[in-house]
Amino acid sequence: MKKIMLVCAAGMSTSLLVTKMEKAAAAMGDEVEIFALPISEGEKRVGDVDCILLGPQVRFQKNTIEKAMDAAGVSKPCDVIDMKDYGMMNGEAVYKKAKAMMGE
Repeated sequence: MKKIMLVCAAGMSTSLLVTKMEKAAAAMGDEVEIFALPISEGEKRVGDVDCILLGPQVRFQKNTIEKAMDAAGVSKPCDVIDMKDYGMMNGEAVYKKAKAMMGE
């Protein structure tokens, strides 16, 4: 089962997006684990996931996540969620982006 981690400032604002992404995945018949964490926790979990998406409000932290991956000796797809998709809570678009990042 694929795991997608969303990283945001406090892990709260992204929880609604996680729910919408889970609904989109279910509608596509995909089994996937999606969860959101604040940046401080996300750094510790980079080795546990298949894809990392950062909320637009923490785009400046992408380097922090990349350094954490280097330190853990892992390489995972990592990108910032599109601001429009985040603002509209477009779970389907964000999930499709994650799938594309994982080569699906």
